[in-house]
Amino acid sequence: MKSALIVDDHPVVRAAVRIVLQAEGFKVIHEASSGNEVVQLLREHQPTLVVLDLNLPMLDGLDVMERIRANDLTCLILIFTSYEATFYQERCLRAGAMAFVPKTNHLQQLHKAIQALMSGYTYFTALSDNANASNTLQGSETQLIDQLSNRELNIFVQLASGKPNKTIAEDMHLSHKTVSTYKSRLMAKLGVNSAVHLRDFARRNHLI
Repeated sequence: MKSALIVDDHPVVRAAVRIVLQAEGFKVIHEASSGNEVVQLLREHQPTLVVLDLNLPMLDGLDVMERIRANDLTCLILIFTSYEATFYQERCLRAGAMAFVPKTNHLQQLHKAIQALMSGYTYFTALSDNANASNTLQGSETQLIDQLSNRELNIFVQLASGKPNKTIAEDMHLSHKTVSTYKSRLMAKLGVNSAVHLRDFARRNHLI
């Protein structure tokens, strides 16, 4: 019997994904609203498919995939997220995802991705070679973002979204000092000198 786990902190999104999964023949569907629930649920229920968001409380989607791999858990992972495919799709592929579907797409794409995975194929968004090279600045900024680690990218997006250091530290179970260190490192790596410029950098590249 096909079973699935939906991991998303928005109940409306989980409800929509559930309808899609039911239409694709999934009879047993579990749900989680935060990343730190996933490993335990996988151990308990051993679902065939995990539909995973990247923007999650407690533990983001990339960290979740690292834990799935570290615990030798077997499942098909489909990323369903609002994050920009340009910067996240390849990271997700390296982390073990078999499909990447942007939430901005019609739900029909989610149907197609599920069908592909269940038939033994992958399903990723087609990216233009020139998608981020419309000018020299954009191209060089894309390269800078690509060089960030998964954790640096996660903290970058949170800082750019206006989250205080203290909140990020609490959410990620880090010290305030560690987050401050990450912030300084990010500003140096991205060549910006203020939180405002950090936010502008993220907006220019559609990260927020």
